[in-house]
Amino acid sequence: MSRHVAIVTDSTAYLPPQTMERHGITAVPLTVVLGDQALEEGTEISARSLALALQKRRSVTTSRPSPDVFAATYRAVAEAGATGIVSLHLSSELSGTYDAAVLAAKEAPVPVRVVDTGMVAMALGFCALAAAEAGEAGGGLDDAVAAADKRAAGTSAFFYVDTLDYLRRGGRIGAAQALLGSALAVKPLLRLEDGRIEMLEKVRTASKAIARLEEIVAAQAGTGAVDIAVHHLAAPEGAERLAERLRGRIPGLADLHVSEVGAVIGAHTGPGLLGAVVAPR
Repeated sequence: MSRHVAIVTDSTAYLPPQTMERHGITAVPLTVVLGDQALEEGTEISARSLALALQKRRSVTTSRPSPDVFAATYRAVAEAGATGIVSLHLSSELSGTYDAAVLAAKEAPVPVRVVDTGMVAMALGFCALAAAEAGEAGGGLDDAVAAADKRAAGTSAFFYVDTLDYLRRGGRIGAAQALLGSALAVKPLLRLEDGRIEMLEKVRTASKAIARLEEIVAAQAGTGAVDIAVHHLAAPEGAERLAERLRGRIPGLADLHVSEVGAVIGAHTGPGLLGAVVAPR
């Protein structure tokens, strides 16, 4: 590895493989437990397989990487030539991944700065890209961390789910909020707030909820330069329609990514997820 500062993230960043390769970013996989099988996200279970399992109401849980997995990753990155590592991870409010990375960093052969971005999906991915670009420009560990922190501070994530049941089962949203949504037969719009999933609005129908999601994202994007990511689970047509409408509404649009979330996030949102990340440059 030619660059001195290496970037490590986790599999929930959902960065395109070619982007990770171009910037030398390493992703540590989280685990999906399907019945009695523990499967690594990204290599051993696909989003489509996960969606089918959820539709069949199979037992699905998720698990953080162990500190040993992080330790092995840090050693490998150091052996490849890195003199320092910035390790950026999904919100500690949603997963113990950050804590595992902190434990492993204490024994790493090179300095490791572990960052709780408070983000997930491409909201995390954009932070990792900002850190990588800072390192490529000649910056050190502090510069890479500062670039990631700045990107995280300006980034927002909004999403629609068909039901709050999956988030409730996984403990990612309060039972009272989930019950309220079910009792009123509303379609929830959610946002990532201070690293937690919070209710944003309740809309009566799916079509109105998705239209409202579009309005919120366009307003959040404003007129300056901005990157957008549209995510989905088992809803590719809806994601493409949303992306196409956003292309026509956001004057400062720089990059637009459309991708299916992986099995870990999918396990907590369920099929039908549509989400959008807004990351000003």
